[in-house]
Amino acid sequence: VQLQASGGGLVQPGGSLRLSCAASGNIFSINVMGWYRQAPGKQRELVATITSGSSTNYAESAKGRFTISRDNAKNTVFLQMNSLKPEDTAVYYCFYRSRLVDYWGQGTQVTVSS
Repeated sequence: VQLQASGGGLVQPGGSLRLSCAASGNIFSINVMGWYRQAPGKQRELVATITSGSSTNYAESAKGRFTISRDNAKNTVFLQMNSLKPEDTAVYYCFYRSRLVDYWGQGTQVTVSS
């Protein structure tokens, strides 16, 4: 399974960004996709996940500001991030999990700064 993420960039505090991640290869219909992030000097942390049945889970820091969604026909997961804060600055990694195996994308940088 290969993952291709896109959509990161530089945004001012209070702004929005939309991340996308497309999975390709040997995709199993039952899976979980989502996003982690890693800020400089910090451990990687969960942001949000979504199952193939569209059940979602969010980190407390993401609740009310971020929305995860997916297009199963295109094996693509999205992360809509609103009301961004400087502390959201990190490299965001998408992942695909199926049959107890995790696959990771290359990471996309999100920088929130004025």
